[in-house]
Amino acid sequence: MIQLNDFLYGKMELPAVFSDLLNTDVLKRLGGVHQSGAIFLVNPDICHSRLEHAIGVTLLIRMLGGSELEQIAGLLHDVSHTAFSHVGDYVFDNTAEDYHEQIFAEMLCKSEVPDVLLKYGYNISDILHGTFDILEQPLPSLCADRLDYTLRDGVHGGVISRQRARQFLKSVVLNDGKIAVNDENEAAWINEAFEKLNNEMFKLPLHLYANGKMAELIKRFLNKGLLTESDLFKTDTLLLNKIRTNYEGYQAIKAIKQLRGFDEFMRHGAVPKVKTRTLNALLV
Repeated sequence: MIQLNDFLYGKMELPAVFSDLLNTDVLKRLGGVHQSGAIFLVNPDICHSRLEHAIGVTLLIRMLGGSELEQIAGLLHDVSHTAFSHVGDYVFDNTAEDYHEQIFAEMLCKSEVPDVLLKYGYNISDILHGTFDILEQPLPSLCADRLDYTLRDGVHGGVISRQRARQFLKSVVLNDGKIAVNDENEAAWINEAFEKLNNEMFKLPLHLYANGKMAELIKRFLNKGLLTESDLFKTDTLLLNKIRTNYEGYQAIKAIKQLRGFDEFMRHGAVPKVKTRTLNALLV
């Protein structure tokens, strides 16, 4: 067994399969990938990791009574994110922001995960071809992935309070195997919180600048041969270190931190086109 503690869901004990999965290289790497991309360079308070989110999704599914397999799927669902998370989408001009989904199967199959799953009686195809209605739903529906990042990113970004997030969780239920809310006021609150998160964090000019300038820098270094695509599947720190070994890269990272050229970039630069998201939580 392994005990995990999360500021939203509290302490939970999970079976040994989760301990073994958390010891794989692909999941340990997520501990060094910032959930919000390069935003930490301009706002050091927003520094939570992709792994924190993945564990949160797992615990939320467990709290709601989802199967062990769906909990495993929740833990693994983001392993293919590049360094700096959605910055990878901006590097590859992926406006749907689903680059990590396109390479998910390949990355998972090349990892240690299939062997760990076999050890506990599962097959990688269970993850790749399974239906996980608690974990994932198309917009504008609520699901564990969307709910966790709304609450987690919202708290870390100062958009909502931890106390209010935990209060909301008391109203979350399953309805026909999908996440729903049993209180009309709480349903309205999460819909509004989601909109606020998008407007005040994801689309905040300061944050668009940080992620856009990082994508611009990575793309330039890829074109120059100073980086390779495989470098994007390191941790943020390792990628930053490689960029900084070049004087141009060192100065560029310094410039991002100092917000140099902010106005010019926001007027004429490759500002990320963050996809439009709305939420309409199911009320029961």
